[in-house]
Amino acid sequence: MSAEENIETAKRGYAAFSAGDAAGAMENIADDIEWITPGNSAVSGVTHGKQELGEFWGALAAKGFSTTPQYWFGDGDRVVALCQVTVGDESYDSADVLTYRDGKLIKFQSAGDTAAMERIFGSK
Repeated sequence: MSAEENIETAKRGYAAFSAGDAAGAMENIADDIEWITPGNSAVSGVTHGKQELGEFWGALAAKGFSTTPQYWFGDGDRVVALCQVTVGDESYDSADVLTYRDGKLIKFQSAGDTAAMERIFGSK
């Protein structure tokens, strides 16, 4: 798929996630997704597969997590979303790198404020 098609797929996924539609957000996610969250917070690490991802999203939702993409960039199979993240009373910027294969998200890696994540979710 083209970079533009992958960006559109990513936009639909973020919109569904923001609307609380987990099934819609997972529609274009590979069954063996690799989801990487940096830092040493209780939710940091690598999540594998849709089941683990759903549990991870539940932990985020419990704290009122929201993400609002501000800018989109695409290059082949990779999409970068620059986002504003809000969790509870904290807000910070993040850069999310999404890797697609055949229209399915196979890898997601976020770079954001790891200290804020530790304050919000606690340390490992």
